[in-house]
Amino acid sequence: MSPAIAATCGNDGNGFSAWKNEFAKEARKAGIKKRGLEALASAQYATRTIAADRNQKSFKYSLDKFMQVRGANTIVAQARKRKSRNPNFYASLERQYGVPSGVLLAIHGMETAFGGFMGDSSVVSAIVTLTYDCRRSDFFRPHALGALKLVDQGSITEQTKGARHGELGHTQFLPGNALKYGVDANGDGRVDFYSEADALASTANYLRGKGWKTGKGYMEGQPNFAAIKEWNAAGVYQKAIAIMAAKIDS
Repeated sequence: MSPAIAATCGNDGNGFSAWKNEFAKEARKAGIKKRGLEALASAQYATRTIAADRNQKSFKYSLDKFMQVRGANTIVAQARKRKSRNPNFYASLERQYGVPSGVLLAIHGMETAFGGFMGDSSVVSAIVTLTYDCRRSDFFRPHALGALKLVDQGSITEQTKGARHGELGHTQFLPGNALKYGVDANGDGRVDFYSEADALASTANYLRGKGWKTGKGYMEGQPNFAAIKEWNAAGVYQKAIAIMAAKIDS
């Protein structure tokens, strides 16, 4: 952790404005330009994000309970319909990235109900707040810088809405990962995580970047489960993705 961030992180909003001024210096050194710096300056302390970060229930559930709460059977049924309606799209992603459609659909369904709800929190404010918060500053810092770079690039704005932890788009990418693995799949000249095609291609690209091996298994104990583990830190989430993906592709 850099001395500036270590010296001024906080557990409430009292020091947030002063911290943003310090972080702006870090952002400039990282190449953030005018639009990104303006987004940082306008970021608000996200109290709902802090509340969500300190009450993550997924880590406490059994696998059966987690799948029940998240509606796994419904996700599988809807995913099969989506796959049957657009088989060529999913087949093309598997050819290019090696990731089976079931895995991408399971993630899409789990994250946003296939784009039904992609979040109601400011991406920039959420991720900047988490970087300021003392609990996990180191983890979120590259994602805060990533979010500001995405603003500079025009991929998002300071008003863009995402999840409580600053994840964005159809499959809820953290901004640093979005910056690194984003793909313009629909050929419109920009990477848009609120485009289903771009988001799913980017998800497949992320998994490949995390070591996905074409044609290998992805259940727990198989080679590609390690890549699924990179997507989410909760063990029940990882196992649920693999189980649902296998049912979708069966």
